Amino acid sequence: MISMRYHIITIAAVFLALAVGVLLGSSTLSRTVLGGLSDERSDLAKQVSDLQAQRNALNARLAGEDAFAGSIGPMALRGELDQRTVVLVTTADAKPADRDAIRNLIGNAGGSVTGELQLTDGFADPQRADQLRDVVTRLLPAGVQLPTASDPGTLAGGLIGSLVLINKDTNQPQAKPAEVTAALTGLADGGFVRMPDKILPAQLAVILTGTAQSGNGAGDKAATLARFATQIDRSGAGAVLAGDTGSADGTGAVGVVRADTAATSILSTVDNAESSAGRVVTVLALREQLDGKSGRYGNAGNAQSVVP
Repeated sequence: MISMRYHIITIAAVFLALAVGVLLGSSTLSRTVLGGLSDERSDLAKQVSDLQAQRNALNARLAGEDAFAGSIGPMALRGELDQRTVVLVTTADAKPADRDAIRNLIGNAGGSVTGELQLTDGFADPQRADQLRDVVTRLLPAGVQLPTASDPGTLAGGLIGSLVLINKDTNQPQAKPAEVTAALTGLADGGFVRMPDKILPAQLAVILTGTAQSGNGAGDKAATLARFATQIDRSGAGAVLAGDTGSADGTGAVGVVRADTAATSILSTVDNAESSAGRVVTVLALREQLDGKSGRYGNAGNAQSVVP
């Protein structure tokens, strides 16, 4: 007769066998899985190593090409802006190194910089758009007409363009010196520009900015700067909007201009002004503006070519 003790021992033996089977199976499976993962990890490590090597090679190549552009740039620009005058307009995030390098290259090209106007953070601040619009309309010199557009960037471009650029048809200043001083003082008092030590109206303008805008209202900031630069172009013989890498993105001033066919038909843009090559191209684009042409230059996907 089979006792209860026999049943218990039998059931225990079954469970023990199952446990041993699971343990043996899981150990074999673990070794297989771990072995596969180890192989994949080795493959991924090799891919990362190869990509790092490619990146280093590309960086070295770019550095070499940029050094070459920096060496031959001044010679290649000789005479391109002979006896031409250029005013610099810099945004709050523009790099001084970019500005100084472009200023020197303009001199190498035979041109001269008549001064620099620095825009503040408040200039493109969406929360101060109404204030900028009001200040611009109050400071308008006699005989100067603002564009019909109502956005602050275009209106500010209409005012500042008349202050810092000469008339492209008559080659004469568009405002009297006292009017220029009064308007710039008003803009400085409003916190939209920094009062320049000295600035004279020029034939051409370079609007120099940094990279893409960030934070709240980034798109609106970029749009204000883009429309401002476009209107500056309309106010004189030509202008170039130059920014660093990232400026051609959707929240960068260069990117906003390039998304507007009406703007790109007149305003030249450069998206790599932090490089020697980009700075040389900025000056070549000024020459292009004198010839009534425009283009999109740099390394971004929305550029049409590297150089004019």
